[in-house]
Amino acid sequence: MAIDIHWICDNDSLGQHCAEWQQLPFVALDTEFMRVDTFYPIAGLIQIGDGVRAYLIDPLTIDNWQPLAALLENPAVIKVVHACSEDLEVLLRLTGSLPVPLFDTQLAAAYLNLGFSMGYSRLVQAVLDIELPKGETRSDWLQRPLSETQISYAAEDAVHLAEVYERLRPRLSDDKFAWVLEDGAELVANLRREVDPYEVYRDAKLAWKLSRAQLAVLRELCAWREQQARARDLPRNRIIREHSLWPLAKSQPDNLAALGKIEDMHPRTVRQDGQFLLDLIKRAGSVPADQWPPTVAEPLPVDAAALIKQLRALGQAEAERLDMAPELMLRKKTLEALVKSGYPDGPYQLPDSLRGWRRELMGQALLDSLATAGEQP
Repeated sequence: MAIDIHWICDNDSLGQHCAEWQQLPFVALDTEFMRVDTFYPIAGLIQIGDGVRAYLIDPLTIDNWQPLAALLENPAVIKVVHACSEDLEVLLRLTGSLPVPLFDTQLAAAYLNLGFSMGYSRLVQAVLDIELPKGETRSDWLQRPLSETQISYAAEDAVHLAEVYERLRPRLSDDKFAWVLEDGAELVANLRREVDPYEVYRDAKLAWKLSRAQLAVLRELCAWREQQARARDLPRNRIIREHSLWPLAKSQPDNLAALGKIEDMHPRTVRQDGQFLLDLIKRAGSVPADQWPPTVAEPLPVDAAALIKQLRALGQAEAERLDMAPELMLRKKTLEALVKSGYPDGPYQLPDSLRGWRRELMGQALLDSLATAGEQP
């Protein structure tokens, strides 16, 4: 079947089409981008599907994104995406806006128990019985002209995504439809909350093994790395490699030769930023004790695994009752945070990451289960 493809290559055309899309109940939305040597993704193409046609928007020839931003923010038009975390970054970078409300077909498939974390091709095969050609994901989306294969791949994505939505939407109960939108809103909210560079150290590998004085150094190193990655638009590992952070904070080298011997330290980093890093480590290493960060909690001991398994079984039983993918109910990080809050003897506290419908449905049952486990001899 030939796909009806419309190119949008100038500001006026984008403005006119966005005005038309504002009247629709939904639009399907996809992006193609490059992200090899940059911190931020570079948009190569934006695709919109209205259920009939595919519109290909060329970000290399358009500079007024206000009409698309207005469409993204229009609460009356559902924005349909698939596994969209990187698409959201592209749209935020390009337009300054994020799509609301957001309907992720990957999530919808999980709520309908078709499969968890389904790839787009598998979902199209399962729902539409169409076998998509192998992807063009690795191709150069910034080249012009785009190849015929790239164009048809991008257009098919937009058209089939709209068709998948039209098939899945009627199969979702009102509750599940609301939950898909709630999860979509959480994805958007998480992206809006830009990471505080001075909180990044908490997630660094082995941070829990460092003293509070060493954590003060790690905090500065991680914050500087995050800030420089954004400012220079380079991947974080091009600033300092991940595996160098912990030994830097632990051993705190005071000369360039020692710095160069740090595990996984790239010679380019020593050359470009070595002296600055030595000064930063010295400064951070001499902050007074009342400014040290609190210790980072240790990972849960091995014997806590039984408790997590018990809680996961609760979630699986509830997911079975609701006929949805069990992985969707309770995320591993949430269960770990819950158990960490009071292990081994309680009392336990529900973590902030357990929110919305999951908290209402599962919160009390999880706490009751932990209380019962604590009473067992």
